[in-house]
Amino acid sequence: MMRPPAYTSLPERMYAAQRPSAVPAPRLIAYNQPLADALGLSLTLDEMAGNAIPDGAQPIAQAYAAHQFGQWNPMLGDGRAVLLGEAGGRDIVLKGAGRTPFSRQGDGRAALGPVLREYLVSEAMAALGIPTTRALAALETGAKVQREMPLPGAILVRVAASHIRIGTFQFFAAHRDTEALGALFEHACDLHYPGAQNPMDFLHGVMAAQADLVAAWMGVGFIHGVMNTDNMSVSGETIDFGPCAFMDGYNPGAVFSSIDTYGRYAYGNQPGIAHWNLAQLASCLMQLMPDPDAAKAQMQAAIDTFPALYEAAWLRVFGAKLGLKLTLETRPIAARLLDLMATDGADFTNTFANLPDARDQFLDRKAFDAWQRDWLALGPDLGALKNPQVIPRNHRIESAIYDAMAGDFAPFHALLDAVTHPFDPNTEYARPPTEDERITRTYCGT
Repeated sequence: MMRPPAYTSLPERMYAAQRPSAVPAPRLIAYNQPLADALGLSLTLDEMAGNAIPDGAQPIAQAYAAHQFGQWNPMLGDGRAVLLGEAGGRDIVLKGAGRTPFSRQGDGRAALGPVLREYLVSEAMAALGIPTTRALAALETGAKVQREMPLPGAILVRVAASHIRIGTFQFFAAHRDTEALGALFEHACDLHYPGAQNPMDFLHGVMAAQADLVAAWMGVGFIHGVMNTDNMSVSGETIDFGPCAFMDGYNPGAVFSSIDTYGRYAYGNQPGIAHWNLAQLASCLMQLMPDPDAAKAQMQAAIDTFPALYEAAWLRVFGAKLGLKLTLETRPIAARLLDLMATDGADFTNTFANLPDARDQFLDRKAFDAWQRDWLALGPDLGALKNPQVIPRNHRIESAIYDAMAGDFAPFHALLDAVTHPFDPNTEYARPPTEDERITRTYCGT
């Protein structure tokens, strides 16, 4: 049985009651039985489609704001997502469940492609051990959605620790609604940082979680694509898989999102963007501090520690990839490898997956040989190396979506099986794209 969302314990102005909109002919594509079992949850097809409300549910849509590509947008909110309730201490959301008061000009629906992409990538992230929202189910709706062309409609049943975003704090801070802001702070502390005694403690907790998360992304070559403040969860989970991608050839300037015209959210910019987003959270939390002047200095001092937090997390992640305990003194061994990879466009995943025998990934093999000698001289624990063999490569995702649009879901299920066993050798799915297969742009909502 489901419980009402814990968020409904907050003031009613912080959300809107919202039933999902019915769909004509739901059909299940994928169901995550192990996750359902872990949650102690059983939903019917009609409940997952929004045609029926589960016992105990109390569906709502949440309000939030955001900086989108650095520009302030004061009114966003769940435009196509309905939070049904909770199970196993986790939010259960229907994404693509119809219009809400926050839909603006949108139809509140989701197309099949983005639903399949989020299912694949979020479950791959979970299998990689990276904090993430999860996919419980994906289903077709039997209706078309109008984008650039009519597309099959779909719904994703998403599971998350919560859907509280930095943008949620921004919404109430912008309205100077300190009562709602304080209630949100207390609620977020109870859920995610129960040891936090004050806004400073909470900020430090969110900063540490985000430093670990972004370092983990960097360690698998993941590019989120839209690190707007509404796409940054205070729980430290990866959320909202729109135009995301995993790199093939290593390039710190890699951008895949079709709407990221200036490369704001490029792979190498992600730590700095996380820092910037956290500064926006700090500015919201200042309203809860008793002395605004002192609070500004305290919050700035806290935010200034993020680069060091991130650096420590990066050293842990890339140290593990190299079988070393990296320090600032030994950091250059990782930086040198990445520089060689960038120069030659070496495949990010396959280089690390095949250490120490990754020579064939490089054009300048003598340079790799020199690096390898220096790396081995540091005494790496080769038996401890645990780098993924398989990631959800862009060309594979796009191919699976294309086939699914034609009614063939077998490639989607085969890819899902491969990416949820990322450490198993898999020659077929480890293969990088050929030049003809390479995908250089991903799209939000299509």
